[in-house]
Amino acid sequence: MALALTPRLLRRGLELFAVISFLGVVVVLVFFGQDPAGFLAALTHLRGGWLLVGLALASLDWFGGGTRLWVVARHVHPGVRWRDMVIAGGMSAWAAYLTPFQTGAGPTMMWAMRRAGVRLPEAMTSTFMTFVATVAFFALAGPLAIYLGAGRSLAEHNVVLGITYYGLFRTSLTIFGILGVLMLVAMIFPVWLRDAVHWLATRAEHRSGRVAARIEQLREGIDRAHECLVAFGSPRGWLALFWAVLLSGPSHANKLLAGYVALRTLGLHTNFVDILLLQTFITFLLYFAPTPGSSGLAELLSAAVMKIYVQPAELPTYTLVWRFINSYATVIVGSLLFWHWIKRGLVGREEAVIAEGPEL
Repeated sequence: MALALTPRLLRRGLELFAVISFLGVVVVLVFFGQDPAGFLAALTHLRGGWLLVGLALASLDWFGGGTRLWVVARHVHPGVRWRDMVIAGGMSAWAAYLTPFQTGAGPTMMWAMRRAGVRLPEAMTSTFMTFVATVAFFALAGPLAIYLGAGRSLAEHNVVLGITYYGLFRTSLTIFGILGVLMLVAMIFPVWLRDAVHWLATRAEHRSGRVAARIEQLREGIDRAHECLVAFGSPRGWLALFWAVLLSGPSHANKLLAGYVALRTLGLHTNFVDILLLQTFITFLLYFAPTPGSSGLAELLSAAVMKIYVQPAELPTYTLVWRFINSYATVIVGSLLFWHWIKRGLVGREEAVIAEGPEL
């Protein structure tokens, strides 16, 4: 079935992202910074070397995410090109920033993979495996950080009603732990997942004549996706997933390290591990935010959390640099690339950003 993720919808998401982000920065400037002159002074004294580091870090949305996608995609579609997967990974991150709850990430990744010649069942499985790798990475990295005692000083900082940042971090980590268990069940018992999807397809067949006309093709696609998922149950498949989990570090590095690099860009020296833990905490809370790219919420949450380390006059500047690294840069590059495709006629003006069904 087609998903109505059209250029018009993505353009509207870009507009909302820009407007809400701008308002978020204004709120940070007015209510947290309260010093426009200090904000301008901080902008003129940024460390150029660290800005370049931030730009390189922002590119990992593309190169880190694309390399991880290539590792899993080549297991079910041998010969897939790394360059194509870099574009698919970057455009997936771009669409995630323009849609609520990051819902545009998966469809856009599959659409970009289809443009590169990967069939829909293989693209769906590869997309699912990247999500599995993300959940596994955070579900493992969080407990490891706690076990090693990282960020214990965060327990000294209350948010409200005696709740600490450290307590919120552990609570948000539990969510990823539960998702990890569910993903593991799907990996170990893929037949259950296939049968569940077939059951949903049957219900859709009874409700929609359009689906009923194509149900046999849909079932074939489900069975092929099941075969791809089973392929990850082999030793080579588990090895590919292992590398994908490791590569989830670089693919999310722009979010996890943006805070530290932004602080260094302002000339501030802080404890690296504590900042890393705080950024992980922020990432957890914003992962399923309802606004496009967590716009507005990200600016306000980051300011509320990082005021522990950043002076009020520098907080708006920190917020701008931080957001540029973890989202603004990808939104700018992805938008330019997508509109270039539209001008070349590679994307129809109202074309759905995913193929209508599996080609087998």
